[in-house]
Amino acid sequence: MRFHTRKWVKPEDLNPNSTLFGGKLLAWIDEELALYSIIQLENSRVVTKHMSEINFRSSAKQGDIIEIGIDVVKFGNSSLTLKCEVRNIMTWDTIISIDTITMVSLGEDGKPKAHGKTEIEFVRNRIKLDQ
Repeated sequence: MRFHTRKWVKPEDLNPNSTLFGGKLLAWIDEELALYSIIQLENSRVVTKHMSEINFRSSAKQGDIIEIGIDVVKFGNSSLTLKCEVRNIMTWDTIISIDTITMVSLGEDGKPKAHGKTEIEFVRNRIKLDQ
């Protein structure tokens, strides 16, 4: 699993139990998945279509730092299926895992659009240097 983003748990991120609010965590995950998919599919019109069961396994408290990890499961015609794990890097406990998330590439008409991608590409490999 590639961990792309770190977040610092601040007072405004807490629930009444003084632990990380699940809704805040899901918003962070959804944003990270969207950014990852936009970069992979080279299309800014990407939406979340489906998330499988969300398994909250532990939590985080104020001051903890969490990491969001993403792996590609498969490339579809207009979709990208991912999996996600979030861990607390202060305790190394897994906070949440999601086995499948489907992101869909859209055209300007708002309908699914084929993206033509079949494997993970790194931005550094897309840059062509003149030499």
